[in-house]
Amino acid sequence: MTAPKILILTGDAAESLEVMYPYQRLLEEGYEVDIAAPSKKKLHFVVHDFEAGFDTYTEKPGYAWDADVAFADVDPADYAALVIPGGRAPEYIRNDPDFVRIVRYFFDEERPVAQICHAGLGLAAAGVLEGRRTAAYPAIAPDVERAGAEFVDSAAVVDGAMVSARAWPDHPAWMREFMGILKKKASVGSD
Repeated sequence: MTAPKILILTGDAAESLEVMYPYQRLLEEGYEVDIAAPSKKKLHFVVHDFEAGFDTYTEKPGYAWDADVAFADVDPADYAALVIPGGRAPEYIRNDPDFVRIVRYFFDEERPVAQICHAGLGLAAAGVLEGRRTAAYPAIAPDVERAGAEFVDSAAVVDGAMVSARAWPDHPAWMREFMGILKKKASVGSD
């Protein structure tokens, strides 16, 4: 039996920790994980940090990592769940029609989705936040609210099959909830 596949949608300037932590955590649990981006290329991530005296986060170069597949080549039906990291990548990947197609598929099919930080910008563009409760990086609270969602300033917010969080400091709670949803879906599917 092959391991269920999980898809990560990201791009350049994604937050390094928000890509690598779920990627490695899902591999650790035995899932097969593909990273998709606007094109199949080497991606360049960034590190966002919080420093005293700054009104916002700082940004430094992060890891480089290969995308496994381009958005246009993704068949979302091949994947059991979706992860969308934050950073600055959601600002531009949300404009890709294949990103929107993939996101809508997961929400229409009620498949598990983990999204964090600025990922809410992509979900707002895909039109899937209406009537939902979601965490996000607090600076984008107005964006998710304008998209019809209730912003919740919490480490992990579960709304149906979607788990959201504010930023990488929330990883333990965020991934704990997401793993719980994945295990629950797997046990329902095996009945």
